Amino acid sequence: MGEFPDAPDPLPVPVLDSHTHLDITVHEAGVPGADSGADPVQALVDAAAAAGVDRLVQVGVDVASSRWGAELAAKHPSVLAAVALHPNDAPRLGAGLDAALREIEALAAQDRVRAIGETGLDTFRTGDEGRAAQEESFRAHIGFAKRYGKALMIHDRDAHADVLRVLDAEGAPDTVVLHCFSGDAAFAAECVRRGYLLSFAGTLTFKNAEHLREAARITPPEHLLVETDAPYLTPSPYRGRPNASYLIPLTMRALAATTGRDLDALCAAVSANGERVFGPWA
Repeated sequence: MGEFPDAPDPLPVPVLDSHTHLDITVHEAGVPGADSGADPVQALVDAAAAAGVDRLVQVGVDVASSRWGAELAAKHPSVLAAVALHPNDAPRLGAGLDAALREIEALAAQDRVRAIGETGLDTFRTGDEGRAAQEESFRAHIGFAKRYGKALMIHDRDAHADVLRVLDAEGAPDTVVLHCFSGDAAFAAECVRRGYLLSFAGTLTFKNAEHLREAARITPPEHLLVETDAPYLTPSPYRGRPNASYLIPLTMRALAATTGRDLDALCAAVSANGERVFGPWA
């Protein structure tokens, strides 16, 4: 994945990274300092804090990564966890889907697991043969979020209408976050009308993402979050290199410039939204 970019100027008001994969980042991106015996996860957390990103949400995509995240959050004051089966993985489990869902539900009950996700629908990577299992898994995760009073963190790729259809059919939980928001302004307006939060990633900075910038402009500050989805979706001008939470300032400054809002005030709003969605870290 290449080398990590240099650290940007830190943010004037600390914010959170609402969606990161520390385990995948360590495994795939070769975190600096890991070879010297330093704890690579701590190195990522420290780099984020130095950039003004003082809270992280570690997101699971299967049973193993969800368990890892829950264990990390239980012992690390800067990290909370989200647990789920990724929508593209659910169809691959076959007869093992029910057992995996039971494992996720058990993790969902833990105090420092504050979100159920990433779950949802993805018609880009999952074909017609896997759609039923994907939707079954999504519906189960919606139930977990409501049962345990946790936020629902949605992965939505090329499935906007179907995501809303399933949420309507099941009844959405109190808090819904559209992770790595990928829709246009019309979809953003529909999500805001329903009370959902939109989490913008480094894709906001891509040249071909004017539809995301239009969506951000019509989204009220109280509905905004930012994320990395690290180690993926690195903001411009570093697209294609590994991402990590310390690069959130690039996306945060792009969001402020796009929306014409004061950076300090927008950081404060995003920070408050994070506390409202996930609860206190300490």
